[in-house]
Amino acid sequence: MLRLAVGAAVSAGFAANAQPQRSLDVVAPEPVSAPPATAIKFTPPDESTIPNSPLGDMIRFGRDVFVDTQRYAKPYVGNGLNCSNCHLDAGRQANSAPLWAAYVAYPAYMAKNRRVDTFAQRLELCFRFSMNGRMPPADDAVVVGLVSYSYWLATGAPVGAQLAGRGFPALPDPALAPDVKRGADVYQVHCSACHGASGGGLKAGATYTFPPLWGRDSYNAGAGMHRVPTAAAFIKANMPLGQGGTLSDQQAWDVAAFMNSHPRP
Repeated sequence: MLRLAVGAAVSAGFAANAQPQRSLDVVAPEPVSAPPATAIKFTPPDESTIPNSPLGDMIRFGRDVFVDTQRYAKPYVGNGLNCSNCHLDAGRQANSAPLWAAYVAYPAYMAKNRRVDTFAQRLELCFRFSMNGRMPPADDAVVVGLVSYSYWLATGAPVGAQLAGRGFPALPDPALAPDVKRGADVYQVHCSACHGASGGGLKAGATYTFPPLWGRDSYNAGAGMHRVPTAAAFIKANMPLGQGGTLSDQQAWDVAAFMNSHPRP
């Protein structure tokens, strides 16, 4: 696999000032609230504008990793998911935690783990929790490709700006406490056709065509999606696929509670 050289002397120079190591139980990603109404509207560039150059090749590879993580980053993935299962339209879709909005928001101080994280370190959380795997080395083509693809998607976006469509639009507190039994009914009517009656996803051969929502091939208990408010916000904005916004807020809360009531890694 393609690797880019990293200067050992530079790494050693920073070692003395390294931030404390993060333990697995304190760094689960938190949901990102929707930006304010004054947030800047942004449209990522069309894929046809990716340059025909070595950088363009890496950008395309990063897109391949993002869309087919099972194929291009399999050694680092411990479940059956692809990055694009949660970040829809190859990381382009607003209100689905798009890459272009996240890229310009880092580095950022993360209150949950009490440290400043870079964008690459944010990717680490995705690999460890959402993908139930491990972070590739910093100079691995998988990381370089994902960062390059995210950088390109954010072409023209102001660094540090609040971009409209970042994260998932936060839902107001539900009128009724989220209920697993009501959520099961919502799931059977609106979700089971794609994700299976038992939540195990649908496959074509060995490949998932629709992702599992619980069980050993889904995200682990440290993932942001395992938080009911995060899952409810994602579901409300984006599910059923292609019909985002059609469920009521209460239905989104209930089915998120149902989904996360099941065992997972």
